[in-house]
Amino acid sequence: MSQNKKPNSPYLSELIIDFLEYLEIEQNRAQHTIRNYHLYLNRLVEFWGDEPINKLTADSIRKWRLWLNRIQTAGGENLSVATRNYHLIALRHLLKYCAKLDIEALAPEKIELAHSVRKEVTFLNAEELQRLFTQPDLSTLGGLRDLAILQLLYSTGLRVSELTKLNIEHLNLKLGEFTVRGKRQKDRPVFVTDSAKNILEEYLKIREDNSSPLFIRIGGSKKLDTSGDHLRLTPRSIQRIIQKYALLAGITKKVSPHTLRHSFATNLLMNGADLRSVQSLLGHSNIATTQVYTHITDPHLKSVHKKFHSDNTPGKD
Repeated sequence: MSQNKKPNSPYLSELIIDFLEYLEIEQNRAQHTIRNYHLYLNRLVEFWGDEPINKLTADSIRKWRLWLNRIQTAGGENLSVATRNYHLIALRHLLKYCAKLDIEALAPEKIELAHSVRKEVTFLNAEELQRLFTQPDLSTLGGLRDLAILQLLYSTGLRVSELTKLNIEHLNLKLGEFTVRGKRQKDRPVFVTDSAKNILEEYLKIREDNSSPLFIRIGGSKKLDTSGDHLRLTPRSIQRIIQKYALLAGITKKVSPHTLRHSFATNLLMNGADLRSVQSLLGHSNIATTQVYTHITDPHLKSVHKKFHSDNTPGKD
């Protein structure tokens, strides 16, 4: 917002522009996040009109929520509870921005999110992982690439968006670790298992191109003569690769790149890692996000109790 004009209650459309610029410049938020916030807040303008922000009331928001509950996507589907909550979260942040600038507006804590059922976390057990990893044909460059993708996702717990952004120069296979930039532009270290390191070395050894991206599309020609970025695999491409091998492995549950991230976290917890360490390895900003895994490991608690808790209670005959 310009320094020479600070209206006590700016109009919503003007405020949204200032807020998005604040997210980009001062908060260094990802462009994807900014685009989503723009979409969500523009839906408020679409419903409520371009009014001064101090006219926005709790009743206005209630009516907007009802409107969001009834609108449909281009595919004819209603917005999910999670998506409707994303709209409210964007508005909360906008109102916090108002409070920061002493702009008269509704208090952000007045906005409550809708209750949503926690999604079931899917992960693969050791036998399923073994079946998955034995599917790629290692006599081909494509097979080596695909196994490297599977192994690296499970080895590091990377998000698929983080995986697809990797360049060859980002890796340090000698040390078996490297730094990745995750959500909100936060850097964190990730560690590569020996299995993942070995397959990555084999894959890179037979690449005959000068491309920078770590994982690329492989065409019909043996020699890839491009150094551009257009061969980089997309998250959707990675999704299709994983689904292909899950089907070949006879795994009936739905398997996605995030399934391997879940499997990484679950394996750590099942083997005794503490929640704070897992939070750091996953790059979660809030430990509440990591706690979604605790109910998965609950069955493991029974064996821990049996192994470590003595039945020699006082007074027992």
